[in-house]
Amino acid sequence: MADDSRTGRTAPAREELVAAYKRLLQDYLDRRPSGMRLQIARAMGKHRSFVSQITNPAYSIPIPARHLETIFRICHFSPAERKSFLAAYGEAHPHQQAEKGAARRTAGARKIEIELPSSGDARFDDAVEDIVKQFAKQIAKLAQKRT
Repeated sequence: MADDSRTGRTAPAREELVAAYKRLLQDYLDRRPSGMRLQIARAMGKHRSFVSQITNPAYSIPIPARHLETIFRICHFSPAERKSFLAAYGEAHPHQQAEKGAARRTAGARKIEIELPSSGDARFDDAVEDIVKQFAKQIAKLAQKRT
């Protein structure tokens, strides 16, 4: 605990506060289906070991705010889970606005992964994949016209 000379009370050290929100996240992840950490890693474009470090309270590595929205989206946080997590995150990082950092996006390309069932027919599956790719290209064209 760190000493807060203004109030005479001891305040939790930053590492303890980081561990607190990581414990919340770990609890939320444990309630989800297995493979969630791998899905988070893929969505972030990181290795699974990175996700293990940022979700394990034993490691003092904080979760970068830019990854919060990805975690919320992949894990389907309930409003109550999101609120309690952001409150704990805000305690650990008082000078950083987690909600704004989480929602910020930059223009440009982004990659998403879509899982489709296999029909067992390679030609049909290839045709479906081509349709999805064409659809994505049309969305990109619409976005370019918008700017």
